[in-house]
Amino acid sequence: MNAMDPARAWQLPAAEAGRLLAAGRMSAEEYVAACLGRLREEEERVRAWTFVDPEFALQQAREADERRSQGLPTGALHGIPVGLKDIIDVGGMPTEDGTVLHAGRIAVADSAVARALRVAGAVIPGKTVTTELATYAPGKTRNPHDPEHSPGGSSSGSAAAVAAGMVPLAVGTQTNGSVIRPAAYCGVVGFKPSFGLIPRTGILTQSPPLDQVGVFARTVEDAALLAEVLIGYDEGDGATTARPRPPLLRVAGEEPPLPPLLAFVRTPMWGRLETEAQEAFAELVAHLGERIEPFTLPDRAIEALDWHRTIMEADLAASFEREYVTGRDRLSASLRGQIERGREVRAVDYRRALARIPILNEGFEPLFEKYDAILTPATTGTAPRGLASTGDPVFCTLWTLCGMPAVSLPLLAGAGGLPLGVQLVGRRGDDARLLRTARWLWNAVSGSGSGAG
Repeated sequence: MNAMDPARAWQLPAAEAGRLLAAGRMSAEEYVAACLGRLREEEERVRAWTFVDPEFALQQAREADERRSQGLPTGALHGIPVGLKDIIDVGGMPTEDGTVLHAGRIAVADSAVARALRVAGAVIPGKTVTTELATYAPGKTRNPHDPEHSPGGSSSGSAAAVAAGMVPLAVGTQTNGSVIRPAAYCGVVGFKPSFGLIPRTGILTQSPPLDQVGVFARTVEDAALLAEVLIGYDEGDGATTARPRPPLLRVAGEEPPLPPLLAFVRTPMWGRLETEAQEAFAELVAHLGERIEPFTLPDRAIEALDWHRTIMEADLAASFEREYVTGRDRLSASLRGQIERGREVRAVDYRRALARIPILNEGFEPLFEKYDAILTPATTGTAPRGLASTGDPVFCTLWTLCGMPAVSLPLLAGAGGLPLGVQLVGRRGDDARLLRTARWLWNAVSGSGSGAG
């Protein structure tokens, strides 16, 4: 593609577009217009958006161009469009959380994420589809690779919008598998940083000990670029702390000092992996040779599923009590069930489950003294056929519970060419190293740097 062809500028990764914008070889208005053009072409088929304001997006782009022309400071995402999941407040835009119970709600102020994007110069064109209250009941979004298949959830629209080329970047959230799973199904890079790195102020609360913000991109470089912009302390989120911003973008672009060594972790849930996915991972492990070794988690690791469920469902019952009491007949059966089970959780069981999190992380320390990252499936297979389900998050649950950083890479394919994600998991707090390892793995498998930026 000719990088100067305005009509096809939507194909550019964010970092590459940013370099062209900085060099004056393309305007933000041209880039945003190209992305909006792609959105118009694909939206009827993919249905990734719940709200878009094209004129407002172009206005933001023109203001970015004017700022640059005046020689004023510009941010890391200056003129780059970014989609936001519709549980993330953007002042003046609808935030309806995927439920009729919140229909017509307009955010009065920016979330911490939206504020960070504005400071970085990003263009926010609108809001992407979420499942019902970011749980399991699907929204309208379809998989860009095959509209007869699920895009995953709950960050369905964010993953699909990036996969379809409507925006180069998008933001989602994960309480179980809601970034990694749709990224894997839609064939894009999904990165969920360590718990507490990105503030959740102004985002729908499901479960404070589990809710985490993540990003979608088409390259590892782009994921690092966006995540680094969003990381920071916010007094409205007690999980964040004042600390130096990790240099995700710089470290992700470096060569590892030594070739990474990966731990291949099947997890006790391996039996739920589809046969073609098991075969694909066997080929991947063989390809990596001496750079990967099998590592077996104790059988008791499966108990993490119960601990996670205890925490999440009890918190859903508390977070959505008003919705349940006043509108339970308008909630999906799956969400009603989660809330009703959560209302029965005993306080002692909730606290016992929470206490497992630091113990689990401490137990992983010896593994990370030897290995750079864990390699494991992102999902049980390719995206399910049909739109009634968003898929099984079982291969994400343990890592989400632990608050460990995870990234899904679109390195494998299954039946019909549907993407099959490879998940890398790192030590909690060691996000930059994980992204560097992810970039190395992409190059090791693809044989080029085209996917890793």
